[in-house]
Amino acid sequence: MTDDLQTARPDDGGFIAPVAMEADPTELFAGDTGTLDPAARVVLVDLLRRRFLSAERTPDRWRSLLEHQGVIESRLHDLFVTLVVDRDRGIAYKRQVRVGEVDIPILLRDEPYTRIETVLLVQLRTLHQQESRAGEVAARVDAEELEQWALSYLDPAETNVAARQREVRGAVGRLVTEGFLVEETPGRFRITALIEVALPVDRLAELAEWLRAGHVAAAEPALDTRDDEEDDE
Repeated sequence: MTDDLQTARPDDGGFIAPVAMEADPTELFAGDTGTLDPAARVVLVDLLRRRFLSAERTPDRWRSLLEHQGVIESRLHDLFVTLVVDRDRGIAYKRQVRVGEVDIPILLRDEPYTRIETVLLVQLRTLHQQESRAGEVAARVDAEELEQWALSYLDPAETNVAARQREVRGAVGRLVTEGFLVEETPGRFRITALIEVALPVDRLAELAEWLRAGHVAAAEPALDTRDDEEDDE
């Protein structure tokens, strides 16, 4: 009996050979009609939720991105969004498609950085650039330096220093969350290569001049990296 079942074929009245479990469509929830691999879906959502995907911070997702890059790019193109993958730096990010002659709905509306965050980003990019030119693998900075940088650009008439210090700590926290800084020891941060993508050299020069002109006290946020073009040092 056992041998007959193993050798039976549909055309001679036996059982239909079972389909391997791996060939079954993956349904992650009731009514799921998605076709992407679960790992690719996670990466796609991550790309839509965050400004950047970093190989350093999420190595598993970075590997999934490279494995499924083609289909993820296709899904983003369906939304009029392009994907930029910088394999050398280990960074991926999205960019809104903007075509003058085509009426494209805008999906990406990232929150601009605040004035304090902009000051810190410019200073971090400048330090990173200096250390890179000096042959250093990575640049590091202390929390005290970050605070001094930010406070030095404030209006001298500013009297609520405690409130500004809280603002600086909040800004540093956001830069850590977004991956520009990695806290290696309490109060000691390493600047990541992500800063190169967010602030290419031409944009750095523009913002540095903006800061020198004293505009940091303005109420409007200064930096929005949604459509910055990629550039190298």
